[in-house]
Amino acid sequence: METLLQQLTRGNVLFFIIIVGFGGSFQTGYHITGLNSPSPYIKSFINSSWSDRYQKPPPTKTATIIWSLMVSMFAVGGLCGALSINLFSGRLGRKRAMIYNSMISIIAGGIVLASKAVGSYEMVIVARSLYGFSSGVGLSLHLMYVGESSPRNIRGRVTLTVATFLSLGKLSGQFFGLTELFGREERWHIGLCVPAFFSALQVVVLPFLPDAPRYLYIEKGDDEACRKALQTLWGKGDYRQEMDDMLAEQAAVKAAPPKSPLQLLRDGSVRWQLVTMGVIYSCNILSGMPAISVFSFDIFLEAGIPRDKIPYIIVGLGLFEISSSVVSGFMVDHTGRRPLLCVGYGVLSALCVSVTVTLNLKDASYWVPYVTAGLIVLFIISFCGGPAGATATLNSEIFIQSHRTTALVLVGMLRWTMFVFLGLTFPFLINALNAYCFVLFSCMCLLGCLYTFFVLPETKGKTLLEISEEFKNITICQKSVSEEVTESKL
Repeated sequence: METLLQQLTRGNVLFFIIIVGFGGSFQTGYHITGLNSPSPYIKSFINSSWSDRYQKPPPTKTATIIWSLMVSMFAVGGLCGALSINLFSGRLGRKRAMIYNSMISIIAGGIVLASKAVGSYEMVIVARSLYGFSSGVGLSLHLMYVGESSPRNIRGRVTLTVATFLSLGKLSGQFFGLTELFGREERWHIGLCVPAFFSALQVVVLPFLPDAPRYLYIEKGDDEACRKALQTLWGKGDYRQEMDDMLAEQAAVKAAPPKSPLQLLRDGSVRWQLVTMGVIYSCNILSGMPAISVFSFDIFLEAGIPRDKIPYIIVGLGLFEISSSVVSGFMVDHTGRRPLLCVGYGVLSALCVSVTVTLNLKDASYWVPYVTAGLIVLFIISFCGGPAGATATLNSEIFIQSHRTTALVLVGMLRWTMFVFLGLTFPFLINALNAYCFVLFSCMCLLGCLYTFFVLPETKGKTLLEISEEFKNITICQKSVSEEVTESKL
């Protein structure tokens, strides 16, 4: 039996994972945290641009709205990108879609690079929108590409690299935001262009790698190209088991042809898959983790941490995030997806309550803010070591090929809509509720814990068709989905 390291070094798959990762979820992670450390300088840029244009400083509320737009337009672009995934991946295939998508990121980098010289905060907003669109497409494409290129026995670990590169992107955004690098008034715009470099790298290298084997076999019907792609990625072999799994899924695809988002929402056979991803993504986004990633500077400032120490604490958070994500990669195929989600959400709920308490006691002693920082470190470890990694794996497993792309559109719509909501409301929420905003996050984490404990089936080591049957057999009020579908046909 080959070890994971032997499998990853036998062909070109490790190189493939790295190249796709830097053009995929890495981009999303970088842009989530890229505004953090340089945020004071970007806010100063907004004020100076307004003052130069109108000869007076902007009203406080106007400056806050512009800053919120700068943050949230990334999510608006991501929503538009998620809605376009069918068009990109269906017509172009996984590989060509990622190449064209990276070109959008390069264009956005050029716009933001020119914004400071022109003195236009509007250009930053436009660039953030384009970055968001590219990230919305790239995140879904990354998940599809690696999920459709990995064997069943290590599918969980390979697809978990999506979460790992997301964490690496967040860490890079925090690292390049340090004052020693691009976290300065004269360099912050260069820091926002760093992802475009990795996009250019993908545009150059990706044409030499194959498209996703499952896409080639199931959607294009090219078994020879599929076998060649498997051998290019994973080394020489006949891959009979993988091809047989694809053949069985191809038959299922013919029986259940691709559907539009509205048709999929009406399809009772995938009801619980859609509900599951809806609940889990809602709990992930409203768990507090995205808020910590985007607004960690403001949160630590509110907690009482000295301003000059915050950027280094933020980089430390990034290191904890990526290390816990890597550890989760070794656990996900051993412990399963369900325990990581259930236990992770339970711990997150308790930590949110604890953070609320310490934020309220921040003036009691000089060491209390550092206790808050420690709790946030534990929060990040629990999130990345549990729900984050398991969600990425689960998302690629619970839908068969004909439903996966449309399901990713629906999930992407939900994910980015909630990012828009969070980006627009959190600056005002933290001003209105202060520490008590973490109580809301605690309730969402508790919901995720209860749902995964009582409803979610385990998917570890099962084929996609077996997983689909598991969801059909979920019983609510003593009736499963398969029974309801049978009754509706009668």
